[in-house]
Amino acid sequence: MKPISRDEDRLWEEHLYREEPDSDFTLKVMQKLDGVSIESGEEEHSFVKKSMRAHWMRRTGIVAAAVVILAGGAWFAFDHTTEPAQPLVNAVDRLPLPNIPVPEALKYSYFADDYKRLKPLGLVVNPNIYINDQGYTLKIEDVLVDRSHMVMTMQQTTPDGLGLSRLLSELGRIHVTDEEGRQVATLARDTRTKDPLTERLLFQFHDEIPDQVIVRGELRNLNMGSYYNYEKKSYENRDVTVDWSFQFKIDMTQAKSLAVENSMDNTYTTPEGLKFDMTQLVRTPNGTRLDLNVSLDDELRAKVDEDWANYMSIIYHLEIPETNEYRIFNGIRPDSRQAKFRLQDLSELKNGGRLKLSETWDPALVTVDAKNIRFVLDGYTLPVKEEKSVEVDLEKRRKDKNFYAFAQFEQLGDEILFYDFEYEPVMESYDPPKIDVKKGYSLVLKGSGTFLNAFMGDRWVALDASGKEYPVEVIGYPDQPNNNGEYVEDDLQLKIRGFDEEKGTKFTLKREVVDREYRDVNWEVDLPSYSSLPWLK
Repeated sequence: MKPISRDEDRLWEEHLYREEPDSDFTLKVMQKLDGVSIESGEEEHSFVKKSMRAHWMRRTGIVAAAVVILAGGAWFAFDHTTEPAQPLVNAVDRLPLPNIPVPEALKYSYFADDYKRLKPLGLVVNPNIYINDQGYTLKIEDVLVDRSHMVMTMQQTTPDGLGLSRLLSELGRIHVTDEEGRQVATLARDTRTKDPLTERLLFQFHDEIPDQVIVRGELRNLNMGSYYNYEKKSYENRDVTVDWSFQFKIDMTQAKSLAVENSMDNTYTTPEGLKFDMTQLVRTPNGTRLDLNVSLDDELRAKVDEDWANYMSIIYHLEIPETNEYRIFNGIRPDSRQAKFRLQDLSELKNGGRLKLSETWDPALVTVDAKNIRFVLDGYTLPVKEEKSVEVDLEKRRKDKNFYAFAQFEQLGDEILFYDFEYEPVMESYDPPKIDVKKGYSLVLKGSGTFLNAFMGDRWVALDASGKEYPVEVIGYPDQPNNNGEYVEDDLQLKIRGFDEEKGTKFTLKREVVDREYRDVNWEVDLPSYSSLPWLK
């Protein structure tokens, strides 16, 4: 088997280690709010949106930073304890879903609606996979399939009956191919919640799909998490070796027939030199998918961070004039509406190629029968190398404890004030960068910040008097944007790993990479319409 690429490994890590609000709670909230409309505007947020990962982490060798984001489920811009006022924008006129039973593994999740859309059309496949090895069981049932995507729920249990949400230490051992073994789908990401006791994997099909698709898994190692070894006095991962090999076939003829595909050729280059190429719009019963390619000119490529494609996001809105609908999608910023499914394919970047992006909108936000949809680009985020530093003297805090801030950092509209500090053992860092600093203490700077930029792709470093570098871990819980469009964090922490009291009181704090947000864009595209939808005939 060919080695797993770094990009595929990264995608699998996002799937296996993403933390989200309880799906049962979220579903109940959704049911309570069925039919509630959202007004238009930058500060209004849909209740159908991405459940933000509890932490965004960046690991980059010796210099690393991380931003931990927690957005608890859905946020609403008005008080639901009172009768909502008449909205300015009509709600999406959603097609009624059939009243059919939903399997237990999907029942308390957003996939319940997906199942109801696809099951009556024959787009749910049950491979009846059940494997029991040493009491560790794997069950695969009710695979959701349309022309765009395949969603596979892998229910895993331990010998004591507990569910597993973190499946593999060997990542990327599931393949979707044609009968000759050629890959026909790429691992994508579901931005919504998932049941914590199952592992749902999302694959996006390529442009050319055979009539018969083979799904094959070669699963050997189960990561049971870490435990503390008292003899070695260290944390260790515990893996269990099993034989969870499986294979099944999916007939794609029905899925291919129930789709409308439109090729596109719309391009736009921003003033900074970032080029968008809109290539395709695909409508299926379970959502509308827009495909884009993103590339950089030579000048911009020299400015961006090497991992720019991991953090690049687009900010846009959709206008549907016929129904006066207005839907804002704000990239990957906290508390923003998200596309249901998202693909960031980095496979061509190694040879100087393009980043492939796909955004799939849930029918609850953008009905699949909507015509004359206009796409309007509002901006994008991109991590660029723009250094700015500040000299920090901890003695200023000790000498005048009544003084609010002993250090201040400002750059590109972002501002951080530091008003306190402490030292803590290195092992208490939530998700430390992959470096050799595993002992001793970390200096924790405490403060508050306001951000105009996206900040989750920032990279920080600290330097002592001798010029030695220390990695920085940034932890924060930003609120919703204020009236100025700034994200405010009143409990910000910067952990400088390995910088203990013996290192002195003076050092340089430097931000090397800024996840810039650009708004100087002007691009509107009328997306292709259709004459009929095959699943409505």
